[in-house]
Amino acid sequence: RTIPPTPPPKLPQLQEVQFQPLFPFHCQITLGKESDPTPQGGIPDDGAIIFTTSNMSPPVTSDPVSTPPRPPTPVHAFGTLAVHAGSPHDPSTGAVIEPISLSTTFAQTAVGKPVGEYEYSRSANPNRTNFETAVAALEHARYALAFSSGSATTATILQSLAAGSHVISVSDVYGGTHRYFTQVAKAHGVKVTFTPEIEVDISEHINDQTRLVWIETPSNPTLRLVDIRAVVSEAHKHGILVVVDNTFLSPYVQNPLDLGADIVVHSVTKYINGHSDVVMGVAAFNSDELKARLSFLQNAIGAVPSAFDSWLAHRGLKTLHLRAREASRNAAAVGTALEASSHVISVNYPGLDSHPHRAIAVKQHREGMGGGMLSFRIKGGHAAAERFCQVTKIFTLAESLGGVESLVELPSSMTHAGIPRDQREAVGVFDDLVRLSCGVEDAEDLKNDVLQALERAVKDTAKNGISNGVNGQ
Repeated sequence: RTIPPTPPPKLPQLQEVQFQPLFPFHCQITLGKESDPTPQGGIPDDGAIIFTTSNMSPPVTSDPVSTPPRPPTPVHAFGTLAVHAGSPHDPSTGAVIEPISLSTTFAQTAVGKPVGEYEYSRSANPNRTNFETAVAALEHARYALAFSSGSATTATILQSLAAGSHVISVSDVYGGTHRYFTQVAKAHGVKVTFTPEIEVDISEHINDQTRLVWIETPSNPTLRLVDIRAVVSEAHKHGILVVVDNTFLSPYVQNPLDLGADIVVHSVTKYINGHSDVVMGVAAFNSDELKARLSFLQNAIGAVPSAFDSWLAHRGLKTLHLRAREASRNAAAVGTALEASSHVISVNYPGLDSHPHRAIAVKQHREGMGGGMLSFRIKGGHAAAERFCQVTKIFTLAESLGGVESLVELPSSMTHAGIPRDQREAVGVFDDLVRLSCGVEDAEDLKNDVLQALERAVKDTAKNGISNGVNGQ
């Protein structure tokens, strides 16, 4: 049975759009086609978009954020949607798998009248549209927008804020996100406050410039969880939007929009694509106003994925439910084995009953799954942690995560090396912390690989008398 795809939207003709601000600032934007000259009163000659910050809302607003209505509940279950959503059969050839549309531009029958729905591939492309349709279906969203990387997704959302805006973020975020928040956003006049207990003290950090709350749950790399509903409830009272980075779990395990979040973001590079051969990002949401604003920025900034990358990511997404289930089972087996080892100080895995936020996992995750990611502290300090990464036989020493293959990395020296040591350790990213991304290999093989690497790492470190004296035990 063929599930008809949602047709892509017709690209807009030249029009002036007045946005009702969700990030409260005044903004007038004029949209046009690629060939349109700059309209009078639209974007200035220097290409800058001017945002004004008059009438900033006070901390408690009489106009709180209202969660937009969800799209109708899907008739089909996740696996069926993953395979069929956004996957039309080719109308001219009947090809079951969509062709790759590499064309950068599309013919017009007359001036301003394209043959089909597309004009220029930066603005929209058939493969990108199909991928966005599929992600929207899996995240229970009305809209999704794809970008050239997860970092580009973050940057686009932050660039929708006016200078002088304030963002509240969880402390233990991905190193690239931390870098953007502390260096790039700061240079653009956006201030970010980090807090380790956002559900507890969010109200203490809200001020009259706060526009956005940024959550990673689970966090990278300490696997802390955040009660999304609790944060949303407080943020929305003040007219503040909530963004959730769902990269570590994927849409199969967690759907933040169902919990009240306004935007969910992913590094598509990870679980959604799942084959370590694409760099992409995506944001999904239900708000018409966000769709207008972020679509404009997507086109204006131009950080969009290629047709080929969109096609590859869409192909990978079709098996997401199978991969995510297997990765979660494998991580649970590895986490249990690590917890029982005398060479391990502690294990961070939300699928274990010992995890301090296990109750949140049961509440927010599909069937209480823990996902495919975990981290642990090894006895012997940084030297033992580094040695562990070098002697695994199945786990490959490499950054990234979420692929079919299992990976191991040392956050303090790799993904989070750019964060000052005192800030890293304040959120649990010690020099002896090892992060694992469990793939879809056999669980017994992964467990045995981890245990043999533990034995060798601790033994070799003790034999050589090596310990940095900081975290070694």
